Amino acid sequence: MSGDEVYRKLWDFLDRMPLGFPSTSSGVELRILKRLFSEEEAEMAVHLSPLPEDAETIAGRCGMDVAYVSGKLEDMSRKGLVFRTRRGGRTLYNTAPFMIGLYEYSVEKMDEELASLYREYYEAAYMMEMAASGIPGFKVLPIGERVQAPLTAFPYLDLVEEVKRARVISVADCICRKEAAMTGEACGYPRETCLSFGAAAEYYIENGIGREIDAEEALRILRQADEAGLIHAGVNTKHLSNICNCCPCCCASMKGITKRGMDKRYFLNALFEAVVDAEECTACGVCVGRCPVGAVRVEEEAAVVDRERCLGCGLCAGTCPAEAISVVLREDREEPFERVVDMGLAILERKGVERGGGLGKPS
Repeated sequence: MSGDEVYRKLWDFLDRMPLGFPSTSSGVELRILKRLFSEEEAEMAVHLSPLPEDAETIAGRCGMDVAYVSGKLEDMSRKGLVFRTRRGGRTLYNTAPFMIGLYEYSVEKMDEELASLYREYYEAAYMMEMAASGIPGFKVLPIGERVQAPLTAFPYLDLVEEVKRARVISVADCICRKEAAMTGEACGYPRETCLSFGAAAEYYIENGIGREIDAEEALRILRQADEAGLIHAGVNTKHLSNICNCCPCCCASMKGITKRGMDKRYFLNALFEAVVDAEECTACGVCVGRCPVGAVRVEEEAAVVDRERCLGCGLCAGTCPAEAISVVLREDREEPFERVVDMGLAILERKGVERGGGLGKPS
């Protein structure tokens, strides 16, 4: 198989994931793959499943020697080309889609050339791919102390307590802000803010792309990010695997909203909303400047929140001098998915792809 054929096969394989890898007129997607994968690695990658499997299973599928496949997969996993978990003495591997996956795992290998390729691809195709299904891939979680209603019935929505319960935690640089800095669009927001938990954290730590931290430091990072005006967003499932502290100018999800004027529902699941007590509000306007999506305005004697735009991030509530803003659960909220695989199937179904076409059925 020629070089271009190898990469086109990998492109097709990745494009069948829930968040696909669409083609462009410029072919930038193939240039990205050639930068990340050798031909040998590209040939191996298409034999993986999105579900974790051991090297023996994968070797049996592709008809290769187990020792060779095991060594190759371990090497690729350390390069951020496949995902790896270690459970009960077994090592399992699964496909890394473009996002969350190949893009984020390249944070330490990012240079100006790769950043430029990513930026070109996002503008040409990937922003619309993220919005293609209408199912948001991320949920927004305010810091729990700001939520007025008790969250005991919804423990997966209590960000602070979820962090405290985490088995292992890592922090890494924000790939979006690093990319922006390398393409001449750096912002002033803090960069070491991307938190991972559990198996994802172990992957980051073992690969040297994130450092291990404890819950106390993770909460300190969250509160500093909050003060800086960053939004806490994690994968739109009940299981906490990551928290991206997103800025409105660089974040792949936020840019669709703030720079293209697209509906937030394409990118972010707003489970909460800000509510203003008009009698307590002094119309000072602090909340207007704090809102990253322009959902707050001051009318005559009080601030008013446009709930259709509001992300429920709580940034306005945290700095209201009069403490006139509350964060409450939306009555019309859409609950996060139970598991990533459930979200993936829903995205595929919404996009009109045959169920299972990109999940669990490698080439």
